[in-house]
Amino acid sequence: MKTLILSVAMGALGMCAWGAESPQIPAGTEIAIRLGQTISSASAKSGETFAATLAHDLVVGGKRFGRKGDPVQGRVSEAKASGRLSAPGVLKLTLVSVNGHPVDPGLVSREGGSHKGRNMKSAAGGGALGAIIGGLAGGGKGAAIGAGAGAAAGTAGAAATGKKDVEYKAETVLRFLTQ
Repeated sequence: MKTLILSVAMGALGMCAWGAESPQIPAGTEIAIRLGQTISSASAKSGETFAATLAHDLVVGGKRFGRKGDPVQGRVSEAKASGRLSAPGVLKLTLVSVNGHPVDPGLVSREGGSHKGRNMKSAAGGGALGAIIGGLAGGGKGAAIGAGAGAAAGTAGAAATGKKDVEYKAETVLRFLTQ
């Protein structure tokens, strides 16, 4: 009988603790997570969720909010795939919860590199090479034709290979700062 009363009392205490509001992670706290999968601006969609784990114990002011390896839930805030000749990829991530407790973190965002320098080099390099070949083959007129054809080929090459997407590989550690 004593065991039954003790069990009921412990259960009631547990229910009170469950109903109590969980402690809030203070603003300005850094939360380091380890991604559970690769996330890329080429394939991710805004609003999708992702799974991660805490990369380190989360202790603030002597209070433990989570242990290394505890589950973390995140969301893709924005994802835009890269264009071929312009508009680099964009990927913005935010956290939703740590160990089942909601958090209010800032964003982690990254944008792919610029296309401008590479595209100009491809077109200019193709144009110069075309002018040399055309000049050797057909003189001045051949150089002009070769320059135009080479520039077009250089631009086509940049378009075929020029995507600048953003990608976070699985196991990447990202850092968020709570607000």
